Amino acid sequence: MKELTISIDTGGTFTDVVVADKNQNFTIGKALTSHDRVFLGVHEALESVANKLGSSVTELLHEAQFVIYGTTHATNAIVTQRTAKTAFLTTAGFPDILVLREGGKFDPHDFSREFPPPYIPRRYTFEINERITSTGSVYKSLDRSQVNHVINRLREGSFEACAVCLIWSTVNNVHEKQLGEWLSEALPELAITLSHQLNPILREYRRASSTAIDASVKPAMQKHLLELQEDFRQKGFEGQLLVSSSNGGCVDIEEASERPIHTVRSGPAMAPVAGKKYAEVEKIEESIVVVDAGGTTFDVSLIVDGNIAITTETWIGERFTGHMLGLPAVDARSVGSGGGSIAWIDDAGLLRIGPQSAGAMPGPACYGKGGELPTVTDAAVVLGYIDPNYFLGGAMTLDRDAAFNAIAVLASQLKVSIAEAAFSILAVSNESMINAIKDMTVSEGVDPTEAVVVAGGGAAGLGIITIAKELGCKAVIIPRVASVLSASGMQYSDIKYEHAAMLPMRSSEFRYTSVNETLDTLDLELTNFADRLSSKGFSDASISYRVDAKYAAQVWDIPIKLPFKRFQSLESVTQLVELFHANHQRVFNVKDRDSPVEFTNWTGTVTVKIPKVETRIRKTGVKPVASQRLAYFDPNEAITAQVLRGENFSVGTNVQGPAIIEEPTTTIVLPPKALLTLNESANYVVRFGSS
Repeated sequence: MKELTISIDTGGTFTDVVVADKNQNFTIGKALTSHDRVFLGVHEALESVANKLGSSVTELLHEAQFVIYGTTHATNAIVTQRTAKTAFLTTAGFPDILVLREGGKFDPHDFSREFPPPYIPRRYTFEINERITSTGSVYKSLDRSQVNHVINRLREGSFEACAVCLIWSTVNNVHEKQLGEWLSEALPELAITLSHQLNPILREYRRASSTAIDASVKPAMQKHLLELQEDFRQKGFEGQLLVSSSNGGCVDIEEASERPIHTVRSGPAMAPVAGKKYAEVEKIEESIVVVDAGGTTFDVSLIVDGNIAITTETWIGERFTGHMLGLPAVDARSVGSGGGSIAWIDDAGLLRIGPQSAGAMPGPACYGKGGELPTVTDAAVVLGYIDPNYFLGGAMTLDRDAAFNAIAVLASQLKVSIAEAAFSILAVSNESMINAIKDMTVSEGVDPTEAVVVAGGGAAGLGIITIAKELGCKAVIIPRVASVLSASGMQYSDIKYEHAAMLPMRSSEFRYTSVNETLDTLDLELTNFADRLSSKGFSDASISYRVDAKYAAQVWDIPIKLPFKRFQSLESVTQLVELFHANHQRVFNVKDRDSPVEFTNWTGTVTVKIPKVETRIRKTGVKPVASQRLAYFDPNEAITAQVLRGENFSVGTNVQGPAIIEEPTTTIVLPPKALLTLNESANYVVRFGSS
């Protein structure tokens, strides 16, 4: 019987590994990410775990029932524009769907910025002579000779992928399906994505954008996942390889290869899964802000009423100027303020942090790998927060002099001391994080003073307590596995698969039969997926639904979870409408009972349970031995702070700041007067004031 579950999160800087055993213990490992061959970094992180357990990588993998893998491979390909050469096929007369987008800009009066280019260049767009009406009837049939001409152009242009998005294929997919068959017959090596199979929703740009993104990353992701699976097999892994997805669940490797868009932004989606679990353990009933500060970004997500916030407006890059994912995903918003984020001076002489990152290579100056630019991590070393000899539990020694030299260059530009420059870097970084949390909470109708923060990521402990106090949050929870928050979230995730259907419907003219038939159609797709997994031993499946809803005069909608399986009477509609009013009131602080509610896209989710373990702490009962070192808690004077090793904490240990708690893979900076407790649940908890 296989007894281990291994979760892996490959980030821009570090690769995190969590190994859960049958005794409910988590063992974590970290290594620098190897971008050329991801498995090299994965193997190194696994090796660090194996050394702690007195085992080997081969033995670990042989005993693993599941490996859950999270990757930034697809996201990096999009951001660096290293995707496959992709063609976009659409109905004649509609070639500018990706060009015009949905409009929108941050500043409507700023005409200095160029209009952003489309995801697929306009010259790679091909119009298909066909037309389906909004009612699903065939207005103009496919022209085989014209399609053959397009196929020849794709062959001559050496296209690697093709995105097909025909008008109203969500109502009648006959043309899109036929076009896909002809393309496959003529160009068998071409990676093809059909919009009606991937994302059959109302809103043409979002459907087209998701189809284009999926097709463009398919060749690279299929190659990447195939190589990774082969690497694992060669090292003795015989279990199930699962891949984390952007909806907060995971999928089997076949589904990830077929629809790789679900791996885009999947890393940040796992942090709130972990945050939800740790908040439940602490019996937190308030709204929860989950933050994950890694080496490259600071990610913020939200949990309200026990539900992780979902959005259909996930952007790759900046809002409006980037590219929209177009699929339901965990609402995780990122700012370029991680441990490796570079500090720089703008043209106005102001200090900025990120979004540029030193990454894993060369990394921050203190890594000693050739980096010379000052980063947040370098500032933490200068301020005395990080012990250069205990980074990654001593597995990596930092170059303190290199950190000072990098900060000194910035200090001379700012005409301040080195300590003041380092403190300013942390202060500006913290302010960026504060603004990100405010943006996330306020936009969802949540008061941050009524929320609890769950913090993770290797860099989170450097400033999160100061940030939470500034925001007036009730408490901060920092799990013992905070440095690998996303990877630990995978340990609590399930397999999730979603499928949508478009059916516009108003509450004033609600047709039960039509809606229930649509839900039946979703059930068929979801059940087929669950049946395929049941042959692999996954049999515990359940189905839930949600619908995008808005007031009839509105443009944008919000997702509402259906509290029942089918509509039976007027009472069911009334219940759903009341849920919409309540959610609209929370988000926008207004509701309009006189307006009918319009429902557009219906989404079904099948959740297939996978075995899990509950993390627990080894109760050593050892009183932590404190050392001391100088650290800056204001820019003008270093004070003596006690330094404690978290691995020696026993349950119930209380520590009052100023203090620095060192875990093998993260550091928690406890400001003066702040009080930290290690709870029975293996979480560090910091509370403020009377709470």
